[in-house]
Amino acid sequence: MRREANAAPWNTTRALLYGAAIGFVAAAFKLLAPWSGPHSLVTIAKETVGAALAFALLCGLAAALRNFIARRLIWPEV
Repeated sequence: MRREANAAPWNTTRALLYGAAIGFVAAAFKLLAPWSGPHSLVTIAKETVGAALAFALLCGLAAALRNFIARRLIWPEV
């Protein structure tokens, strides 16, 4: 049984925020893991901010691309 896809656009701002949270957690897990060596606070800050920005950009662009494709190709306005 196949359900129809939701035609509502994805919220790009929410995707950015979720991506930033995922990036922050991923960087924190990588840097603060017990099997990694000690890092300075500057290194930790740079890594977490960089990963948060990268994941936010990735998720935001994915949501925007999905909205573009859905609007132009799947559900075009008649």
